[in-house]
Amino acid sequence: MIFQRALRRELASSAGATFTVLFTIIVTWTLIRILGEAAGGKIASSDVLALIAFAALNYLPLILALTSFIAVLMVVTRSYRDSEMVVWFASGQSLTAWIRPVLTFGLPIIAITAVLAFYVGPWAKQQSAQYVERFAKREDLQKVSPGQFKESGSTNRIFFVEGAAGQTAAVQNVFVNQVDARGTAVIVAKEGVIETGDNGQRYLVLKNGRRYQGQPGQADFQTMEFDSYKMRVAQQTAELGEIQGVDAIPTATLIKVPNNEARAELLVRISLPITCFVLMLLAIPLGFVNPRAGSSTNLIIAILIFFAYNNVVKLFESSVKQGRFSFAMGWWPLHVAALLTVVALFAWRLNVNSRWHPRALFASRKRAGGAA
Repeated sequence: MIFQRALRRELASSAGATFTVLFTIIVTWTLIRILGEAAGGKIASSDVLALIAFAALNYLPLILALTSFIAVLMVVTRSYRDSEMVVWFASGQSLTAWIRPVLTFGLPIIAITAVLAFYVGPWAKQQSAQYVERFAKREDLQKVSPGQFKESGSTNRIFFVEGAAGQTAAVQNVFVNQVDARGTAVIVAKEGVIETGDNGQRYLVLKNGRRYQGQPGQADFQTMEFDSYKMRVAQQTAELGEIQGVDAIPTATLIKVPNNEARAELLVRISLPITCFVLMLLAIPLGFVNPRAGSSTNLIIAILIFFAYNNVVKLFESSVKQGRFSFAMGWWPLHVAALLTVVALFAWRLNVNSRWHPRALFASRKRAGGAA
């Protein structure tokens, strides 16, 4: 009992440190990616923090699976390195005695991984898609950031503004390049504001500006100055469409969708908690290390195993999506093979470690005495 409590504390400490490092790396990478999209005008700058939070929730199942795998592996490796396992085996204990405390520590993580994979992850992806779609459906001028060129939703106008005028919807120093049936027109104005007409249409009203139509040097080139110039702004419906990706569909709805793409997504969600469970068990026999050697090799092997496992899951997902495998034949073979590998490694380590059993030690001493 004392051993199990001490082991759970050590596992929790190792998992906390590992999770902090992995989560920081993922959040930093996500921050760089999303800031790049915001700088490119693909998302609103005000949505950056929300999108980072949703992306972090999407990555949490994989982070938790890798965290639990590395935590168990490092604790077992430290026990070998400090020769605690020699005492453990010499006292008549087996390597299988580690399974119970490891699962006691890991079952809450597996449950959290399942909740994230089946419920929280799809919700986060749905919310992220809605944020992006909501920005895409905003009016042209509202999507323009000061100092950036932005193409309109109808792709026939390019806007540029220098800055916003206080807290109002007005913008200053507006540049508009417009292509229509009459040719190319360039409009510059000191101020622009969005107004709603009597028919409900939205208009961009430019004030104190100049309009150039045609090509300079040609006979049809026109220029005019204006105090006020009105143009209709491309306006899209504010209603959000249906979620396009199956990864954003709630699990209860996904089960009812009878196509290969939905079955492939369901396979991925089922695989996440199973992967977490299998890798924690695999870490126990895999944690063996020679006390005289370094322990970094085990960590490298663990990371390679983790990414190989997930890549094979992606391979099965692709096979189900393309119809080469059915869902019934695609979701379980990899995990069964991994569990059989765990059993084989346990059997091998038990056979190797059996020489530390008191009976084996007594028999070896007896044979050594007889030989003397």
